[in-house]
Amino acid sequence: MLWRLVLVLALSGLSFLGALLAPGDAVRFGLLASGAAFVVMALASGLLMLWSLWSRNRMFRTISDFVERDSAACIITDDDGAIIYTNASARSRYAVEGDQTIAAALRPVLANPAGVLYRLQSGARDTVVATEDVPVRGGHIRMSARGMLERCILWRVEFFDESAANAAAGYGPQVPVLTLGRNGAILSMNEAARILIGKRPKRLEEVIPDLPLRTGAPNDVMTRTGACPYLISQVDAGPGRQELVLLAVPETAGPPDPDTDFETLPVALLKLGQDGLITRSNREARKLLDTDSTDDRAMSEFMEGLGRSIRGWLEDAAAGRSLNRSEFLRLTRSDREVFVQVTLNRVMELGQPVLVAVLNDATELKTLEAQFVQSQKMQAIGQLAGGIAHDFNNLLTAISGHCDLLLLRHDQGDPDYGDLVQINQNANRAAALVGQLLAFSRKQTLRPEVLDLRDALSDLTHLLNRLVGEKVSLTLRHDPVLPPIRGDKRQLEQVMMNLVVNARDAMPRGGAIVIETERLVLKQPLTRDRAVVAPGSYVSVKVTDAGEGIPTDKLQKVFEPFFTTKRTGEGTGLGLSTVYGIVKQTGGFIFVDSVVGSGSCFTLLFPSHEIAQSAAEQPVHKPTRTKVCQGNGVVLLVEDEAPVRAFASRALRLRGYTVIEAESAEDALQTLADQGLLVDIFVTDVVMPGMDGPTWVRQALEARPDVKVVFVSGYAEEVFGDDKNRIPNSVFLPKPFSLNELTDTVYQQLS
Repeated sequence: MLWRLVLVLALSGLSFLGALLAPGDAVRFGLLASGAAFVVMALASGLLMLWSLWSRNRMFRTISDFVERDSAACIITDDDGAIIYTNASARSRYAVEGDQTIAAALRPVLANPAGVLYRLQSGARDTVVATEDVPVRGGHIRMSARGMLERCILWRVEFFDESAANAAAGYGPQVPVLTLGRNGAILSMNEAARILIGKRPKRLEEVIPDLPLRTGAPNDVMTRTGACPYLISQVDAGPGRQELVLLAVPETAGPPDPDTDFETLPVALLKLGQDGLITRSNREARKLLDTDSTDDRAMSEFMEGLGRSIRGWLEDAAAGRSLNRSEFLRLTRSDREVFVQVTLNRVMELGQPVLVAVLNDATELKTLEAQFVQSQKMQAIGQLAGGIAHDFNNLLTAISGHCDLLLLRHDQGDPDYGDLVQINQNANRAAALVGQLLAFSRKQTLRPEVLDLRDALSDLTHLLNRLVGEKVSLTLRHDPVLPPIRGDKRQLEQVMMNLVVNARDAMPRGGAIVIETERLVLKQPLTRDRAVVAPGSYVSVKVTDAGEGIPTDKLQKVFEPFFTTKRTGEGTGLGLSTVYGIVKQTGGFIFVDSVVGSGSCFTLLFPSHEIAQSAAEQPVHKPTRTKVCQGNGVVLLVEDEAPVRAFASRALRLRGYTVIEAESAEDALQTLADQGLLVDIFVTDVVMPGMDGPTWVRQALEARPDVKVVFVSGYAEEVFGDDKNRIPNSVFLPKPFSLNELTDTVYQQLS
């Protein structure tokens, strides 16, 4: 990303240098435009690079908070193995210095860490988690690798003490264990095995001459005192490795005790056949699966979500493939959503492979992952909505504007008058839909003022009663001491109408809707639904209904655009997303509580606006004109969209203005180079190819400081930040605008 930014800056510099050396004006302006375009590209690349760094840091903060207190050593590296983050356990066990790699950090523990790290990193690219057990002095290390976003890998290193592992398996501290490689090579032995055998054999034939092994039956083992019978248990320990556990032959054979450590282990365990049937489960597993018995039931009855069939996955594991690789599955529980991380191990019983599944509750991890993905998705949708709304506003300005021009030439008795009115009304409906997109993306133009919600809701009561109909009753309850808030009255009325309409639709057989306001003072931060409300004074508005309620799995999706539970034609799915955008842009919060069958409650929190009475904002009442005012003066119209420019030019000429057109900022400055040209007002788009509106206006005002300015844009007024405040005698007119709105704005500026 950085080299692209440097390249674009270099190209812009070459363009500006070429403009200085160019022989003609046309070539010079072309190179200047190219240089400006490269500068814009460089700014965009820089913003993208900053956004990427912010996203990466946010991801690391989320994951580091999750794994910081993990008892296992957790290390995050980039794709080349350079260490980016270590948790407390890793910092206490491994000396990590500067830009050290994970291979260098593990070299004092592992003889050849590069091979293990390469295998795990390769496996992490194909599956969710790759795991491998590595024998070390005094026990073994279980390493796992998980691929993350931003080309990073999360490593987890657990050390298992040999005596503790034997005790947990029920073998006791003195059980001999041999680790075998391929072709029967003995890789290592524990202390008990070395004492039993009395030497360091290299191959299995030196220890057990009568091969192959007989599982479940005594095998003669060559000890230091001679051949002795031992029962041998085989356990897979990773790719190409096995562990042989030598168990003493009991003096008296009897039926196995069903109440073994398997039942009481604090880890959820399932024993499975190759066909996927559960032959045994312990207490923790049944608790996690929310069942009293798993006898003769298939694993697929309790879990779902694997890309392929669960039975095929189990058959591969029984054949020795895909072992020690965890999979994330969703439990089919009805009470709540639970995700489990399942790791399969293969053991041999009576010569047949049996699978042991280890289940870990991964709900919190999947929730964090879903939250991160959700935030990314919502931001991407917001950016897309803002871009679409800008382009549509230009189109709608041209459509509605030319329709206004046609309506001026047709009276109500004309056969075409009704068609033109339909075009105009549908263009306005489309503009309202675009406004909802801008509201969701928080890029709409607001006109904030100090409001008393009690008065605002009282003014809206008549309209709300008409919306709910006769079968639904509407009740308002107000706190007698309610502080004012600062917001756009028109937008907040839209919020209340959307919430009331949704409440009405949730009660098709009628019911009651209650709107309640109260003052809320938070002395401690309020954390809810991934949002943190800072301490302070707020105005709370609750809209409660007694409708059908919202299912739990849909509760977090109701604010997403185009998500709706209504039938086709009954709603666009933009109502609640519009509410969400308006509330957030006003600086407030919105939460939803719902119980299926009992109704829903939407809670809005707006920061109170406590001001002295003398400093209170007084509403400005503009005089209402009942007739169209003709104007005079010279207007410089700068607009890169030809249809919008054509409509605006004709509209202003119809009202008596002299219009000079320019399709870019550069053309406008070239026109103003004629000092003898008199211009009274600039009407300019804000965002244009090359130089933008505020930039060229500031240059023009240096020579013409008394010229008035009207900025127009399909984006919100905040698109150029504080530039408008630094440009005197300027106002903002959002697109789409009508013929009268444009001419009235110009008239007000010149009057």
